[in-house]
Amino acid sequence: MKKLIILLLIPFMVGLLSHLTLAANNSQVKKLKRTKKCIKCDLRRAKLNGARLVRAKLRKANLSRAKLRGARLRRADLRGANLTRTDLRRANLRSARLRKAILIKADFRRANLRGADLRGANLQGAKFRGANLKGAKLKGAKGGNFKGARGVRKYR
Repeated sequence: MKKLIILLLIPFMVGLLSHLTLAANNSQVKKLKRTKKCIKCDLRRAKLNGARLVRAKLRKANLSRAKLRGARLRRADLRGANLTRTDLRRANLRSARLRKAILIKADFRRANLRGADLRGANLQGAKFRGANLKGAKLKGAKGGNFKGARGVRKYR
């Protein structure tokens, strides 16, 4: 009977431990909010909806699956950052630097990306419906669904 209980608990414990290891590092989240600087930080799954991160330095940070809906990231430095599956709906990324960022399946619907630098970024599966991309630099960017986006010019 004990063996059966243990066998049934193993998948539960593995799932629990994997969830805990994938959560954002709370000390790094606090540091980011306090200093607006967190280069190469592990911010996976961080809950930063509505955060004020104007001119934040997040170069090469891991923000995969983070919640940044409505965040203020104007002029933020996100060069080389991993934003895979990140929720950036209605975020203000005006003049943000996203050069060579990994934006696979990121959600930019209704976001402000006016003047943003997305050169060389990986945009595979990223959604931009209703986003403002006027003046955005997209040369060398790969992928992206720009259907319904404003200000997109041919960039290849």
